[in-house]
Amino acid sequence: MTLQTALSGLLGAQTGLNTVSNDLANASTTAFKSQTSLFEDVYPADAGNTPGIGTATEGISSDLTQGNLTATGNPLDAAIQGNGYFLVSNAGTQQYTRDGAFQLGSNGQLETINKASVLGYGATGGTLGPITVNTGAVPAQASSTLGMSLNLNSGDAQIPSTTAFSETDPTTYSETTSVVSYDSLGNANRVQLYLVQNQPAVAGTTPTWTVYAQPQLANGTDVGTATTLTTLGFSSAGALTSGGTPTMPVSWGNGAAASNLAFNFTGTSFAAQSFGVAGLTNDGYAPGTYSGTSINSSGNIISTYTNGETVNNGTLALANFINPEGLTSESGNLYSASTTSGQPVVDAAGSGLAGSTTLSGGNLESSNASTSSLLVSLIQYQQAYQANTSVIQTEQQDAQRLVQI
Repeated sequence: MTLQTALSGLLGAQTGLNTVSNDLANASTTAFKSQTSLFEDVYPADAGNTPGIGTATEGISSDLTQGNLTATGNPLDAAIQGNGYFLVSNAGTQQYTRDGAFQLGSNGQLETINKASVLGYGATGGTLGPITVNTGAVPAQASSTLGMSLNLNSGDAQIPSTTAFSETDPTTYSETTSVVSYDSLGNANRVQLYLVQNQPAVAGTTPTWTVYAQPQLANGTDVGTATTLTTLGFSSAGALTSGGTPTMPVSWGNGAAASNLAFNFTGTSFAAQSFGVAGLTNDGYAPGTYSGTSINSSGNIISTYTNGETVNNGTLALANFINPEGLTSESGNLYSASTTSGQPVVDAAGSGLAGSTTLSGGNLESSNASTSSLLVSLIQYQQAYQANTSVIQTEQQDAQRLVQI
């Protein structure tokens, strides 16, 4: 009986040594969660007031506390701050990980270091699937809407109606500015605007402003002649009341398709203020090449291009479980769901069960294994192993003496 008891202690100490050794080996493993061996005592059945007959392994407990964040400088890396696991497709099997060391594959798909596809939602939502980044060129998009919010100065010169407008004569207009208009080939053409504060027919009334437009190619060549674009009307408080959404067809004559430009002067004000452009929007852009991709705190995969455009390729998905300690550990920093863990509840960061979770781009979660405490545990298990070995040796010696009698 003593031999059996010591053997159970020896096996328990070996389990503890194995667990501590694994933790120490993974002290530098990204997002590793340390484990602790749990033991239970063993007593004979239906025996009272008798000594125990050893120990048995009750289970292995995982410490799911978050590790520290480590900056990597890689914008594709992401650390989960809070609960949840990234979802990946590993050889067609859905698995889970806290390891956010991601990269782009040759096909532009976001994947782990071990080539598992990272799963998420498309830029417009939809079903869960791999996330693909366009690492090629972005074609030009012709401008169709030009938004311009102006601060018009009531102190500017008022031009009498008898004065004929001429873009070459600054005395015939009050202010001038311009806006870029991209054509279908991506050329950064311009539309020069000339603004005329009209002298009111009735003194003391709020003046209107006539806007003349002169399209110009990117090389500065005029396209046609300046024409009246619109006349802006204002209330006595200086708020825009009319003429704010004119359109203008332009045939660029440079091989690009003709444009039908819609202007939007919403937000333009008229007051005793310095003239200026308060806001400018343009839905067109030149062609561009891929610059890079990063992950923001909401898990959005944002790519940038040399033309200044940004594209949201999708959002990383996060899985939460009723009992995350029930997940089955797999090689490669992966977990699989089990009947104990329950099925995953999948959300994006900041929503659902991941409502308090954010992602930290350019960082990775470190292992939560504490080397100092593990070394203490290692010594304790070594001492327990040696002690049980001594018991077994003593029992063997006693058995030999008994045989010799």
